[in-house]
Amino acid sequence: MATNIFLNLAVKDLKRAISFYNELGFPTNPKFTNEQGACIVIDKNIYVMILVEEFYKTFTPKQICDTKTASEVLISISLDSRELVDEMLDKAVKAGGTDYIPAKDYGWMYQRTFLDLDGHHWEVFFMDESQIPSEMPTEM
Repeated sequence: MATNIFLNLAVKDLKRAISFYNELGFPTNPKFTNEQGACIVIDKNIYVMILVEEFYKTFTPKQICDTKTASEVLISISLDSRELVDEMLDKAVKAGGTDYIPAKDYGWMYQRTFLDLDGHHWEVFFMDESQIPSEMPTEM
């Protein structure tokens, strides 16, 4: 069996969150979707479980992070080109997300950042592995 990654995120409005991710091009797996949560397919082995806050709270005694004032996680997705990175950001903004940090171009890597409807921090990037410097920069 292949290893799968399931990233769980708390959301305030499940229907809006499903629509947001679908507009980015990520389908919903109806087999793992109900009124408490939805399974968003990022790739063959990568899924985002978007869970309404009350249901999310059943998995942890910790408080849900206030994404307006604190960072809970940086979610990064690689894409196959700079153009696809820009397209993903355009889709995210059109679907109601926020273009959060100006684009960063390191020559060998191009990165854009958006916040989803619930303030979760997404980094979308293209990396040309043949151009990675022999020593990684200390600041990015």
